[in-house]
Amino acid sequence: MNQEYKKIKSFTDLNAWKEAHNLVLLIYRVTKGFPKEEQFGLINQLRRAVVSITSNIAEGFSRNSYKEKSQFYSMALGSLTEVQNQLIIARDLGYITKEDFRALAEQTITINKLLNGLIKKSRTMIHDS
Repeated sequence: MNQEYKKIKSFTDLNAWKEAHNLVLLIYRVTKGFPKEEQFGLINQLRRAVVSITSNIAEGFSRNSYKEKSQFYSMALGSLTEVQNQLIIARDLGYITKEDFRALAEQTITINKLLNGLIKKSRTMIHDS
């Protein structure tokens, strides 16, 4: 086995953060095409919620206790759910295509699984310590 083990040294090494960062970039690109009247409505809400995902992952990573890590990863999951809801609204208002919605929804599902893994691992570490 010559596979090199890569130690996670930064929040940017976490797959959950990487996938969420990709979602941030996608959301920013997609919302550029939203109507101007949504500038301080749905565009702002979507962007703030999606940035909150990566921010909470980063903050959770820096925490020393697994209880705190779990809390921040759980907040990231809450923001992800908020984004999922807002994407449904954007789709139903005709602001994004069904194809874009499908791609974004799939990305949110991937992030959801990764975040749930981080939360589960953190909670396991709480009980083991």
